[in-house]
Amino acid sequence: MIEKIPFDRVEISGGFWKKRQELVRRVTIRAVYDRFCDTGRLEAFRFSWREGEKNRPHIFWDSDVAKWIESAAYLIQKGPEPELERIVDGLVEEIETHQWPDGYFNIYFTVCEPQSRFQRRTDHELYCAGHLIEAAVAYYQATGKDRFLRCMCRYADLIERVFMKERSAAFVTPGHEEIELALVRLYEATGEARYLALSKFFIDMRGCCEEDEYEFAGHSYSQSHLPVREQKTAEGHAVRAGYLYSGMADIARMCGDAELKDACEALFRNITERRMYITGATGSSAVGEAFTIDYDLPNLTAYAESCASIALAFFSERMQRLENDARYADVIERILYNGLLSSISLDGKSFFYENPLEINPRLIGRDSSIRRGGSRYPITQRLEVFDCSCCPPNITRFIASLGGLLYTADEERICCHQFMESAAAFEHNGKPVRIVQETDYPRSGAVRIRYFGERTRLAVRIPPWCRPAYPGALDRGYAVFKVVDGSEISLSFDMRPRIVEAHPMVSENAGRVAVMRGPVVYCMEGVDNGANLRAVRLAADPGFAEEYDETFGTVLYARAFRAAAADENALYGETPARREAFTARLIPYHTFANRGETEMLVWMMRE
Repeated sequence: MIEKIPFDRVEISGGFWKKRQELVRRVTIRAVYDRFCDTGRLEAFRFSWREGEKNRPHIFWDSDVAKWIESAAYLIQKGPEPELERIVDGLVEEIETHQWPDGYFNIYFTVCEPQSRFQRRTDHELYCAGHLIEAAVAYYQATGKDRFLRCMCRYADLIERVFMKERSAAFVTPGHEEIELALVRLYEATGEARYLALSKFFIDMRGCCEEDEYEFAGHSYSQSHLPVREQKTAEGHAVRAGYLYSGMADIARMCGDAELKDACEALFRNITERRMYITGATGSSAVGEAFTIDYDLPNLTAYAESCASIALAFFSERMQRLENDARYADVIERILYNGLLSSISLDGKSFFYENPLEINPRLIGRDSSIRRGGSRYPITQRLEVFDCSCCPPNITRFIASLGGLLYTADEERICCHQFMESAAAFEHNGKPVRIVQETDYPRSGAVRIRYFGERTRLAVRIPPWCRPAYPGALDRGYAVFKVVDGSEISLSFDMRPRIVEAHPMVSENAGRVAVMRGPVVYCMEGVDNGANLRAVRLAADPGFAEEYDETFGTVLYARAFRAAAADENALYGETPARREAFTARLIPYHTFANRGETEMLVWMMRE
């Protein structure tokens, strides 16, 4: 079985990702906490709200705070954080105090509608339970304190009784998936097989139950349109889908379920070959925050929720533990440097809920073609908090535990999936191993890997844009090296900017190209290149030049032309537009929208 090397065995010691992790530790974890205080989310854990007061608890507030606790646990596990630990201990005390005698815990249904627990599939009870379980496991592993874990075991035991044994709830499977993967983590932490069985029950029953009607959307919205082993295309709410598929991959691995593994593979291929943005984002439509149809990937109206990118990374990481194939790490890398990082501002204090690939503020508003549907959509600037603020703590927990994406191992070899300045120490076949990476990736393509330990094989992923020119044999995208104590591997990946085209069926991008350098997608912003970016064409030979900027990283300059009207008073005409040559400035997509409201464009025309 392929085992993940956990994040606490990997120290990201410098470079690109060390800066991001330190930002989360120093700034973001507290910024999210402060906004949760302001909005009443943390006060809600005192169960003191009364009808008529402001900050009425919402059905998913438990999950927002649970993800914050999980983030704090990861930071505590990597280094002492006494203030965070004090806050979490206080929250755990409130959880224990207000947990029902039978183990139930949910703020909204305890305070607002105690008579309605487990009656509405739409209302996120099991989703909240899943995030609380994940937080409890993380905090136990970080501190050794089992108070929170014991509370959540009691809750999981109640859920098992109500849903699996008695079948006394008004529905069978959760409307918003998440508890499936959480129960696997609970099983791994406690060794209690009933939690694995409960996860499998929820997955096996999905799409099979008449009780699981959805009040405001069809079955596909919650991936309940078919039994999971018959699902071949990604449908419905993109975050729910990603969490479900993650749980399916877990059960396929833990239970040796080949049919479920095949379904996971079909779903992964459908997403990554037909329904994923170049940034690794998913979910084309704001209607249902959902997948639509193959190749429907609009840029200006893209939903591309931050949590959906994270959910796809979770799914890909679990597929990575099912088989050694670089496709999964390729997708994770695409998400890491693009769809994930675009979600958080450079100062670490504000966030995107969705991540469009084009912004034109002129087209958004009451009198424009795209109407605002609230603070979240369409969005042109990051916000510090949302009414539905699932994304900020999801981003913090993901970045805080990033080291867990670097390595997996089985009896025959160790796989290196991602490139970060780091040092890892773990056991392989019962023997101690240490692996050191020295790199300034993605600024530089140079990677030096030093291995210390018993003789084995080290499989190093070769990035997809480098594979065609790699001089040696590759095993499903990995270069496999025989290593002994003291072995060194030096690699140099081509980081020259390159032009990328979309599949011809992606009609939104017909006649347009994107620019990438290494794993990083680039974009133009109006603040650098003027208004009406859609009228800009890259030259046939852009002649890319590079410059390192302390704020934006590697910035690109390219030869380009801007169209200007031959007659400003003619809306239509036969005289070609004038072409004005200029030098376009391109910045990494993940850094856009950090200089005020302005246009942004990923897919550009080319001469």
